[in-house]
Amino acid sequence: MGNSKKRCFVVMGFGIKTDYINGRKLDLNKSYRLLIKPVVESKGIECVRADEITHSGSIDVQMYRELLQADLVIADLSTLNANALYELGVRHALRPYTTIVISENKLVYPFDLNHVVIHSYQHLGDAIDYEEVERFRAALGGVIQSVLDKNQADSPVYTYLNSLIPPKLQEQIEKAVVESERKVETPEIGKALSLIIQEAEDAIETKDFVKAKNLFQTAAMLSTSNSGQKDTYLTHRLAFTTYKAAQPDLVTSLYESLDLLKSIHLDTTNDPETVSSAGAVEKKLYECGEGEQHLENSILYYQRSYYLLNNRYNGINLAMTLLYHATSNLVNNDQERIADLVFAKRTWSRVLYLCDRDWKLIQQKEKNDQALIHDGTKDGQELQEYYNSQKFWILVNRAEANFGLGNFEAYQIALTESKNIPFHPWQLESFTEQIGKLEAELKKVGHLLAPKWTAPN
Repeated sequence: MGNSKKRCFVVMGFGIKTDYINGRKLDLNKSYRLLIKPVVESKGIECVRADEITHSGSIDVQMYRELLQADLVIADLSTLNANALYELGVRHALRPYTTIVISENKLVYPFDLNHVVIHSYQHLGDAIDYEEVERFRAALGGVIQSVLDKNQADSPVYTYLNSLIPPKLQEQIEKAVVESERKVETPEIGKALSLIIQEAEDAIETKDFVKAKNLFQTAAMLSTSNSGQKDTYLTHRLAFTTYKAAQPDLVTSLYESLDLLKSIHLDTTNDPETVSSAGAVEKKLYECGEGEQHLENSILYYQRSYYLLNNRYNGINLAMTLLYHATSNLVNNDQERIADLVFAKRTWSRVLYLCDRDWKLIQQKEKNDQALIHDGTKDGQELQEYYNSQKFWILVNRAEANFGLGNFEAYQIALTESKNIPFHPWQLESFTEQIGKLEAELKKVGHLLAPKWTAPN
């Protein structure tokens, strides 16, 4: 690698990944950016993750090279990412020491990892508490220093086969690696995957969904393994930007988006994000007049993701699809309509409970993170924006649930409170559109409820 500066290769997924054991979503980018990279760089060590490697050839060649030659490897096994587990095994086979294993503390370890020392941190879903950041940075810094100083075997392979001699990269193989990196296949190759993804996310912020779609297509292609395995996070983002781009038209783009989700095993997956995304696409197809089968599919997908995650987003949308079902041609008597409405009411009531729960959690987390929020850094600014967004959605979810239940005074209070929190115009537009649909459907069947639902004046 031709650089006298020590180099650390970080083995982990990127983006938002789901822990299939407990259904929690973890933002691995935050783990890397807040917990790992600053600590490594504070030791004067260059730190790189696979998505930061400039793509000038086969990513697999570059990845194996890093696993062999990096002075230090940190492997984060959170969500039991199969690629991370495999790469850790390769590293353990190639190097006897300087490998550190970490994970989020709710990871359920497979039996074969019981003999590996795993340093844990607390990840609060899609955020990390500032105090935990400080604690784990100090702990990881100490572990890194100890590993670099002692050169003591941390690989179980070299522990149990203590006479094994580590391999070296032969000169002719090194030349082949360099040659492979000269290949150019697409205009975006030559950029790190992380930069392409960031450009795509920036394009979403400015509503340039066509540009975002094209960038995510490139990112998805670069991240696809030789076996054809696709990265689920990038597929989710590509599916989202595909239907948002609406090219050549909305309906065509929705079907294209659905095909992308099917390509990551939609019918059998336990990934709630995949299922939830499919629910949104199927719901939109029904609203576009593509047939009632899409409504039935949407209900099933939202039910699966709602029961897996027990969250507000899927609850709100499940209630809406149940209301659509009550007003559709799929039911032909009031008894069935009432059944849909009762289920929807129960779901709205549950959403109110989840809003109260999440509000308390977000307030406590925001309180704990005041030091980081006010430290004048970009991380602090982004964290405040995150908390503002979370509070806005909690309040409008509370407003929508109360609207569905006919609690119009509570609806107005929640709506007024939401407008006192900084938000993007599109957020309020999305909520207003949803309330309009909700009111239109309830006007058709609200008389079947007890007490009757009547539109507010």
